[in-house]
Amino acid sequence: MRLALTRSALLALSLGIGTIGMMAQDPAPQTKPDNTKVNQRDRNKDEVTADQQKQNSSDVQLAKNIRRAIVKDKSLSTYAHNIKVIAQDGTVTLKGPVHSDQEKQTLVAKATEIAGAGNVKDEISVTGDADRSKK
Repeated sequence: MRLALTRSALLALSLGIGTIGMMAQDPAPQTKPDNTKVNQRDRNKDEVTADQQKQNSSDVQLAKNIRRAIVKDKSLSTYAHNIKVIAQDGTVTLKGPVHSDQEKQTLVAKATEIAGAGNVKDEISVTGDADRSKK
């Protein structure tokens, strides 16, 4: 009985020390995201931002339908799922970063299918890290 307690205590102690040792390691240095240029662009009074989304029922429904179609497509990355969809008087603006041109084309096609040709403004930027597009 005493031997079993001693083994349990040693096991618990060694697990605790291992955890403390892992916590003491320096984390890998990470570069901070820098979206200063995007923030400056969005401060321009002529730029469409999400807070300018119209609250009339047709624009709200239009944005909702496009958002639903985008999120439903599981082949798109999280970036693409988080694209800004802003509807104003039947015209939709898509803004934000995506990983690839293919994602950008897919988003514009989905919005155009719902809003109609000529009613979609494409302000999507491609980050170029397509190898992360499925994350």
